[in-house]
Amino acid sequence: MSRKLFLPFFLILVAAAEWYAFQAVRTLVQSASPGLRRTTVVLYWVLTALVWGLGFWAMSNRREHASYKAYLGGLLLAVIAAKIVVVIPLLLEDVVRLGRWVAQLVSRPAGAEAGPAISRSEFLSKVALVAGAVPFVALLWGMFKGRTDYTVKRVVLRFPNLPASFDGFKMLQISDLHTGSFQSLAPLRRAVALINEQAADLVVMTGDLVNNYATEVEEHIDTLAGIRSKLPIYSILGNHDYSDYVDWTQEGGLAAKQANLARMKANHAKIGWNLLLDEARTIERNGEKISLIGVQNWGAKGFAQYGDLAKAHAASDPAAPFKILLSHDPSHWDAQVQNYPDIDLMLAGHTHGMQFGLNLSFLKWSPVQYAYKQWAGLYQRGRQHLYVNTGLGFIGYPGRVGFLPEITVFELQRG
Repeated sequence: MSRKLFLPFFLILVAAAEWYAFQAVRTLVQSASPGLRRTTVVLYWVLTALVWGLGFWAMSNRREHASYKAYLGGLLLAVIAAKIVVVIPLLLEDVVRLGRWVAQLVSRPAGAEAGPAISRSEFLSKVALVAGAVPFVALLWGMFKGRTDYTVKRVVLRFPNLPASFDGFKMLQISDLHTGSFQSLAPLRRAVALINEQAADLVVMTGDLVNNYATEVEEHIDTLAGIRSKLPIYSILGNHDYSDYVDWTQEGGLAAKQANLARMKANHAKIGWNLLLDEARTIERNGEKISLIGVQNWGAKGFAQYGDLAKAHAASDPAAPFKILLSHDPSHWDAQVQNYPDIDLMLAGHTHGMQFGLNLSFLKWSPVQYAYKQWAGLYQRGRQHLYVNTGLGFIGYPGRVGFLPEITVFELQRG
C-alpha cells in the first residue's frame, strides 16, 4: 500500500474501530436502566476523547516531558489496537445480519409487515471486547516489562571458507540502542552486564545509537564504555544517527546538523568504539585473516543512502577469504550486497521487529514484514547469510511485545 493511500485507510479503520467498540459497549448495557445507559455512553466518549487528546499532545513536542509523552502515546496505541481487534467479530456479525435481513426481505409475502429488527448479539459483543483486551493488555505489558526484558539469542553459523583459526569464534551483535528513549541508567547497565557475561571475542554495534541528537547518548557513555570484548569493538551509523528527522531550520541550520553528526562520531570514540565509515578492518589469528566491513546507512525503502559499499569493499583485505559486513538496513542486502558474492555474512538491524508481533517457534509475524522482506532473524541465499537483529532499545511505542530487546551471540564454525 502506498503512503498516500495508507493515511486515508488508517483513518477509516480507526473511525470504524471507534464506532464498533462503542456499539459493543452499548450492547452490553442495553438491558440496564436508562440512567446507567446514559452514564456509560458519556463515560465512553469522555475517556475516548481524553486518550486521543493526550496522545496527540504527546506527539506535539517530543523533546519536552519525553517520559510522560512516550507512555501516553503508548496508551493511545494500545487503545487503537484493542478497538481494531473488536471490529473483526462485530463486522463479521454485521455481514451475517445483513444476509439474514436480505433473506427475510426476499422471502416475505407481498404486503406482509416487516419482522422485528435483527439485534446485535450481546454474547458476540462480549467476545469482541474480550478479544480486544488481549492486545491492550499485551501492549501495556510491553511498556512496563517487555521493553527491557533483554534476551540473548545464540546462532551457530557454518562456513566452509572460514579460516581454521576462527573455528569457534564468538561474535556478539547489538543494534538500535536508541539511547534517547531511556529515562534512567539502570536498564542499559543491566544490558551491559548481560553482554559481558557472554565473553565474546568480538562485539559489534549496527547503528541507531540515538533517536535524533548526539547528546542523547552522553549520559550513557560510561555505561556503554563498560562493554568488554577480546578484540576492539566496531560500530556503524544507522538512519537515526544522522538526525535527518529534526527540522534543523529551527535549530541552527545545516551547520548545526553537521556539528551534531561530528559530535555523534566523537561520542562513539568516547565510548571506545571504532566507528567504520565505509571502511574495512582485518582481524587476524595465527596468521589467518577475516575482513570486517562497515558502511554508513544505506536503505532501499525511502531511507537515506549515505553508504558506499564499493568503497568499503575495496578497502577490505583481498587476502582474507571470509568477509563480514555491518550494514544497518536489511534492504541493503537485496539491493546491493548480493552483487558482492564474497561477503559471507551481513549483520543488520533497523526493523526492531516493529517492537510488536508473534515470535513463536512455529510462527513469526509482525506488521513490519509487509514493508521488509528480511526483517528479523537469519536469512540465507546461496552461500551468503544475513542476520537482522531486532534491536536493544525502542522508539515511538515505548515497549516491546513478542520481539523483545535482543543481544545476539554468533558462534562461527568451519564446515
